[in-house]
Amino acid sequence: MPAGEEDRARAFYCKLLGMIELSKPQELLKRGGCWFGSGSVQLHLGVEGDFRPAKKAHPALRCADDDALIEQLRAEGIEVKEDDSIPDVRRCHVCDPFGNRIELISQ
Repeated sequence: MPAGEEDRARAFYCKLLGMIELSKPQELLKRGGCWFGSGSVQLHLGVEGDFRPAKKAHPALRCADDDALIEQLRAEGIEVKEDDSIPDVRRCHVCDPFGNRIELISQ
């Protein structure tokens, strides 16, 4: 993620995706970025000076109520790209505020 954009990350990952912010170790706080979690999953966003979003590589997150989440994301103006390329798997892709690709998979 770009430097100084932690509040935008929190708004997306906590408020929209429903994750919680995790405390970073004291030594890593000075580097910036944010850590988020949901269940046993952790997602760490680090700061890069010459940041470029991950367009191909991406995390895939399982969603318990994907219909409600997709509706909420669209209501917030987030583009949701449905993907039916894997038989019997309901999934879509969205981008975080920095352009990083995220896959959402129905449980």
